[in-house]
Amino acid sequence: MKTISILGSTGSIGTQSLDIIRENREEYRVKALTCGSNIQLLSRQIDEFHPDIAVTAHEKDAAALSKIHKGVEFFWGREGLIKAAEAECGLLLNALVGMRGMEPTYWAIKMGRNIALANKETLVAGGEIIMPLAAERGVGILPVDSEHSAIFQSLEGNEGRKIRKILLTASGGPFRGATAQQLKEVTLKQALKHPNWSMGKKITIDSATMMNKGLEVIEAKWLFGVDVKDIQILVHPQSILHSAVEFEDGSVIGQMGAPDMRIPISFAMAYPMRLKSTRDGIDFFGRASHLTFEKPDPEVFKCIKIAYEASEAGGTYPVVMNAANEVLVEMFLAGEINFVDIQNNIQRILDLHKPTYNIKLEDILEADEKARVETRLIASK
Repeated sequence: MKTISILGSTGSIGTQSLDIIRENREEYRVKALTCGSNIQLLSRQIDEFHPDIAVTAHEKDAAALSKIHKGVEFFWGREGLIKAAEAECGLLLNALVGMRGMEPTYWAIKMGRNIALANKETLVAGGEIIMPLAAERGVGILPVDSEHSAIFQSLEGNEGRKIRKILLTASGGPFRGATAQQLKEVTLKQALKHPNWSMGKKITIDSATMMNKGLEVIEAKWLFGVDVKDIQILVHPQSILHSAVEFEDGSVIGQMGAPDMRIPISFAMAYPMRLKSTRDGIDFFGRASHLTFEKPDPEVFKCIKIAYEASEAGGTYPVVMNAANEVLVEMFLAGEINFVDIQNNIQRILDLHKPTYNIKLEDILEADEKARVETRLIASK
């Protein structure tokens, strides 16, 4: 039986992870669960899965839940997340959204915990310190993103074979084929309507701006040790081929599946085994009967170009890019800025940035905090 801790158990990835555990109770025991504001759902999860540790964002919520759930250790805030991450377990599934997911990953690796990583920001902002630390501690990092899971699976059994390029697929989001002028008219309701995937609000907006794909390029760079110039984005509207690898002999190996996040989640949770699923496979005579691929337009979806450039610049540039994006997405969701203001203001923030190189954890956290303040000031003008 594998012991698993889930950071972000009430979010989209977290709830789907618990669906998998529910279907495979003989395989898993839950060690820790954490949430932000959805206290009622966390309480129900505690009732069902009986974790040893539970974490909330605020002390008052932890205090209230501790009166209901006896025998569970409650913590809160940043320190609580780190405690949950450090707790002894067979696998830590980091499904937190945003930069707050990086520190728990760092400290979990320090403790030798294997990681199932759904939190892109860990590697976007901290890949330079996270990957060497994982190698030093002998920690495995299993990607949960469908694209990176596909790349990981495509590389299985091909260790030592030279990669020519990684083919990173993208649905294109709700505005695939849109012009720059059309993006100026985008509403919040339109941006939150993804054609293929069911996701949380932040990642749905990232998909609409295509920053999600930019973040994934940087994540792939660190996970698989390739240069970003060897990562090619393919817009694939059907979301059936989840990504592929082209080897030096011209062979291309990819992974296909229905657009269902429970597939890559279960792969990471069960690795090196696979869990039996009751869900349907691909309908090759329906949705998968006609697969198409297109080039993205980085002049319209500027976040793609921004991400490549930030990664190549290195140092704290990706940290600042990510921080600016998180703040601007929050502002867009709150109705404070327009859709195109997201990509335009990220570029403005990066143009003003004075980078630090050879970074440590403290440098990352400092650059992140400073960029958030500057972004809100600049975007509010």
